[in-house]
Amino acid sequence: MLDDSAAYVDGPWTHRTVGAAGARFHVAELGEGPLVLLLHGFPQFWWAWRAQMTALAEAGYRAVAVDLRGYGASDKTPRGYDLVGLAQDMAGLIRALGSAEAVVVGHGVGGLIGWTMTAYHPGVIRALAAVSAPHPRRAARILFPPGPGTRHMLRAQLPILPEHRLLADGCVRVGELLDAWSAPGWPDREAEERYRLAFSIPKVSHCSLEYHRWIFRSAWRADGLRYAHRMRAPVRVPVLQLHGSLDPVCPPKVARSSGRLVAGPYRWESVVGAGHFPHEERPRHVDDALVGWVREIDGERR
Repeated sequence: MLDDSAAYVDGPWTHRTVGAAGARFHVAELGEGPLVLLLHGFPQFWWAWRAQMTALAEAGYRAVAVDLRGYGASDKTPRGYDLVGLAQDMAGLIRALGSAEAVVVGHGVGGLIGWTMTAYHPGVIRALAAVSAPHPRRAARILFPPGPGTRHMLRAQLPILPEHRLLADGCVRVGELLDAWSAPGWPDREAEERYRLAFSIPKVSHCSLEYHRWIFRSAWRADGLRYAHRMRAPVRVPVLQLHGSLDPVCPPKVARSSGRLVAGPYRWESVVGAGHFPHEERPRHVDDALVGWVREIDGERR
């Protein structure tokens, strides 16, 4: 097992730890200007956004990529992996970073957190870019018919065994998931090694699965029913959905139906030839789409 040094990848960014919502969060930061907060998905960590951080900084924005609770070099708390609590984490982090609001960009479960923020913390999220992430009210449709995401979600509900499977043989399972959920040609060797090392950090395998356990089990509990009711509110901030055309985890048709729940400006962007990780599989496409959209929101002032 390793310490959390695997999360401190060298680059043009700076690393620091920020306290928010009763926990400590590791962030990587690059650029100056309006805040853009980047939330990774599973099975990754902040480094997933390295290309977008550079593009946003060059466009005049302050790009901050965070290790979510339980990941990378952030705190591995025993509780706090429900979407409501995770949204509170990120709302608190935005304020702790000295900003009143931010554009939030989220991939996978990070996108679910972003969608949740639009209902629970609309005052701190001025726009949302959801990458490979349907609105939570549409997410259940991923389970039918069963696909790779369904199988992973169901296996994650078992105690202990899924954690051991992720950790076995130097976290080889992490590489297998990246390969199975992406289009041919990704991940490269560096990316696979980075994510396998990041999942070797103590407690990351367990904490990451706690996200999936809450998402699945809460559907039949009082907290999940309250959440579902709150998420009926229409989304009023601008939304960009970026989605790989070959995503095997969340079919594009399911994700695109999220647009019906958005009352504010909405844009769908298909990333042709990409799977579940378009920001890494086709980074230039995602960079251009994201920067162009943020500039449009800002009225081309930058």
